[in-house]
This record gives sequence, structure tokens and C-alpha cells, in this order.
Amino acid sequence: MAKSGKSAPRAKAKADAVAVTREGAEEAVRTLLRWAGEDPSREGLLDTPKRVVEAYRDWFSGYAVDPAEYLGRTFEEVAGYDELIVLRDIRFESYCEHHMAPIIGRAHVGYLPTDKVVGISKLARVVDAFARRFQVQEKLTAQIAHCIDSVLKPRGVGVVIDATHQCMTTRGVHKRGVSMITSQMLGSFRKDARTRSEFLRFIDIDSHSHH
Repeated sequence: MAKSGKSAPRAKAKADAVAVTREGAEEAVRTLLRWAGEDPSREGLLDTPKRVVEAYRDWFSGYAVDPAEYLGRTFEEVAGYDELIVLRDIRFESYCEHHMAPIIGRAHVGYLPTDKVVGISKLARVVDAFARRFQVQEKLTAQIAHCIDSVLKPRGVGVVIDATHQCMTTRGVHKRGVSMITSQMLGSFRKDARTRSEFLRFIDIDSHSHH
């Protein structure tokens, strides 16, 4: 019973998403413009709803892809390489699910392969696919780590994200220059302090935390 109760709202959410037409989305933008005190019918704003809807299609394209598929094509001929692989400074733009304001930052990803490695561009695509959704930074960090862990089955995974949140820098408390750092360590990255410290040394988080 509990299971069907959980899936029902999800099914309804999916149906609602399908029910929103492009015209409906554009009308929602006009409503927000009026709410802000503007006149959506003035010349400079006539095409704004259309542009915003197009921008949303791009900003939230992550909903249309399965990030795990990017990791499907692996290379097993690695001549026995089993040391740390780290990709740092993967820049991303996301949107916070609380205020729909930008989260801009960089992700650092590392893993200890078993017998499979993946092309570096694919790791960056995984970050991008999860970032192009409404997000919470902690959730984004965990999603990237668990996706890599479940597909590549490495001995360990580490993900660190360093980002600034426009909902904090442009409204409310107005604290500029504040960045938030989150990390998710799985497998040997969590269990072995030496692996973890090697990863953190590789990404040099202290000197890379300025935007």
C-alpha cells in the first residue's frame, strides 16, 4: 500500500508536466512580469515569454536525459591502471529549487577504478546533466557520486562541489563572496583517510575556492 501511495503523486506530477503547453508556460511568464510591476504588452517585453521558455528548455535539459547513460561506454584496456583518476574544475550552472535562482560553481570528481574507466568528457556530462535541474547543492553532490558509483562500480568515489548561490548574494541576507562546499565520499574515499586526503590534495580545494 505504501508503495502505491508514494508513486501516485509522482505519476500525477508527470501528468501535470505533460499537460503544460508552451502557451501555458509563456502565459506564466507574463503573469510573473505583471507581478513584478511590468506591462508584458510593452514592446521590449513582447518576446520575453518566448525567450524565457526557450531558456528554460536549455537550463533544465537535465530532466530529459539519464546521466547514467553517459557512463555506459567504458574503456577496459587500461594496462592495469588502478590509481586515482581526478577531474577537477568542472564548471556548472544550476538553479536552486527554493528560489529558482542560479547556483554557479565547479565540481571536482575522483574515483579509484576497478577494471573500468570512462572518458573524461563523460564525467563532465554527468555533472552537467544533474546540474541542469532544480537542485539543492547537497543533493547534486550525492547524485553525481552515486551515479558514478552505481555504473562504474569503482573502489571509491569522491565528489566535492564549491558554488555560490544567487539566492543568498542577491536577496535576503545579501552576503557576497560566500561560497558553499559540499562533499560526498563513497567506498575507499570514505573508509581510507589516505585516499581521501590524496583526492583533496589533487583538487587543491583551498586555492580553487575563489570564483
